[in-house]
Amino acid sequence: MTTYAAQNDSAGPLPDAASTVDTVPIAERTPDQPQPYAELGLKDDEYAAIGKVLGRRPTQTELAMYSIMWSEHCSYKSSKVHLRQFADLPKGDRMLVGMGENAGVVDVGEGLAVTFKIESHNHPSYVEPYQGAATGIGGIVRDILTMGARPVLVMDPLRFGDPDHPDTRRVLPGIVTGIGGYGNCLGLPNIGGEVVFDPTYQGNPLVNALCLGVMPDDRIQRSAARGVGNVVVLLGAKTGRDGIGGVSVLASATFDADGPARRPSVQVGDPFTEKLLIEACLEMYDARLVEGIQDLGGAGLTCALTETAAAGKSGMRAYLDRVPLREASMEPHEVLASESQERMLAIVTRENLDRVLAIADKWGVLATAIGEVTEGERLVIHWHAEVVVDVPPGSLADDGPVYERPMTRPADLDALRTAALPAYPEVGELRDLLLRMVASPNLCSRRWVVEQYDRIVLGNTVLAWPQDAGVVRLSEETGLGIALATDGNGRYTRLDPYAGAQLALAEAYRNVAVSGAVPIAVTNCLNFGSPEDPEVMWQFAEATRGLADGCRALALPVTGGNVSFYNSTAGAAIHPTPVIGVLGLFDDVARRTPLGFSTAGETVLLLGDTRDELGGSEWAWAEHRHLGGSPPAVDLDRERLLGEVLAAGSRDGMLSSAHDLSDGGLAQALVESALSKGIGARIVLPAGVEAFVQLFSESAGRAVVTVPRSEELRFTEMCDARGLPCTRIGVTDGTALEVQDVLTVPLDELREAYEGTLPRLFG
Repeated sequence: MTTYAAQNDSAGPLPDAASTVDTVPIAERTPDQPQPYAELGLKDDEYAAIGKVLGRRPTQTELAMYSIMWSEHCSYKSSKVHLRQFADLPKGDRMLVGMGENAGVVDVGEGLAVTFKIESHNHPSYVEPYQGAATGIGGIVRDILTMGARPVLVMDPLRFGDPDHPDTRRVLPGIVTGIGGYGNCLGLPNIGGEVVFDPTYQGNPLVNALCLGVMPDDRIQRSAARGVGNVVVLLGAKTGRDGIGGVSVLASATFDADGPARRPSVQVGDPFTEKLLIEACLEMYDARLVEGIQDLGGAGLTCALTETAAAGKSGMRAYLDRVPLREASMEPHEVLASESQERMLAIVTRENLDRVLAIADKWGVLATAIGEVTEGERLVIHWHAEVVVDVPPGSLADDGPVYERPMTRPADLDALRTAALPAYPEVGELRDLLLRMVASPNLCSRRWVVEQYDRIVLGNTVLAWPQDAGVVRLSEETGLGIALATDGNGRYTRLDPYAGAQLALAEAYRNVAVSGAVPIAVTNCLNFGSPEDPEVMWQFAEATRGLADGCRALALPVTGGNVSFYNSTAGAAIHPTPVIGVLGLFDDVARRTPLGFSTAGETVLLLGDTRDELGGSEWAWAEHRHLGGSPPAVDLDRERLLGEVLAAGSRDGMLSSAHDLSDGGLAQALVESALSKGIGARIVLPAGVEAFVQLFSESAGRAVVTVPRSEELRFTEMCDARGLPCTRIGVTDGTALEVQDVLTVPLDELREAYEGTLPRLFG
């Protein structure tokens, strides 16, 4: 533990080294000194704007700070104009903190609030799969911690290239191991996510990470630095050169055909240090010792210092030579840009400083007072006796460039939308087709992945994989709990970005609803190609518009999220991939509805309408490598009605199981429901639509449920009264899945096909 003078052998270079540093007085005397702003990703007009803000050229350290904070990743300069739609949505009665803080906060009752958010760590995970994915988990956990919450769960929506490609075999095992290694060491259950394969993600996997935390509703922390004379305290690990350039290079630039053109070192995680940091911060929160707090993730100290000062409309003075370093030779711009993990920046009163330092010492967490809050609105940073930064913090955190990028509808979209689907198979081919489909990489069992994660640590996990939504109990006394699901379909969004975003929202909403929870809020991670590509920007604009309209229709506030641009390799962008997380609420998790058939002799009901909708479907892609046509139609009123019926059925004890219909259609839902507990079913498909379409269509707004015979009349009458189509299609029974006059497959044969693919591919 240290206070104002960090006395250790890596506290910084000797004082006389400061004379070699580009200081503010030197910058004032040398206005024409050339600076490498273009190499740092700044445009000519952006560099000129910095000079106008400062009234002089920036120092080397200031230039590095502006290049980071004005990067796409930090400034959202290409997406701000579109994201404002989310801020304009109705907030509802539960929103306590919305967009603008580290994560949104939602009131869940009983004096509790939850905070949740999803972010990306895509490019670092391609460069160094284990550490990139591990520190993605660490970063999102700290975002939740900064809001005052104890993190209680994580989720991991993942996208990879072709499963047979050698590079997929390189990145996938490392990414999965990194997620499991960090999350397991923190003692956080991983309750769900996605694993999707498509060549569009080759060379650019998507590693999105979600975390949720719980807190008393009166313990919300903010990031603003206020109170002149209050002390700025750096908590956690020492600062090294790991991650320098991670934001301004990796997350704000595309890769070439051979990988990233510039490979700054990826952050290195230490989950055990993070666990100690979590406990120390929570004890400080409980004691009401923290006036403001910010985690150090992307852009490190640069981001934390500027954002806390700007949020508080305060000045700040910081002393970089007090920052504990791993490497004594680090220069000031490196100290500020480092993305070393497991660090937090706290604002505390001088009266509470000793107690904060004592709590940190108790938990074995390094704590160093590195500055103070000052009058005015200037951020002044010292390097030994020299001033290397003197800037208005708002110019870095709030007033960066804002672009309305050119947008063009993709030139190939009409051809894709009008492309004829392959010929549908005959009835006699459907048995073999079913076995191939359930063994396909995007529909097969994820057991090989999820068994590397701890799903039940902490003892409050109620549902996890293979369920449609993860469910966690928040109160042992009352059973209060939450459900979470994440979803996104890049093929749908490629064919129609507006509808694709709404289909992602609808599926996540539906997955929460089939568990029996009531959806209450949304987070999102918007993964797209380069914003400098007009076709990509058109996709982004349409997807954000679709998501905003969808949330308005479902009366769901957006609590926050993340934009990940530059997901392109060798000029080829990924499919536009909005990943949507929906939060649901249970009064009592004892009433949740599981996925699988649980008892023989129960009635199988199909809720919703099945139409001939196979454009962008898993069948078209898995069987024919075909992407074309129109995605399924979106009916958000139907989704809302379906959710109400599922919640009522769960609450009133009418449902034994429920499973949404999405990728792979009814066939996939029946297989997963039967394999869950080894109970088969005899199915009779409704007349009017051919068997193939009934089984493999991906029409939205549907679910398959089972009800005891004693509840069948009550449930079907409720559906009729509410106007929800409800069709009796069979009964649970036996050890096979039988579809009358179509196919019969023993469950053992289905299980062998379903479970064998990922172990065969990845060992």
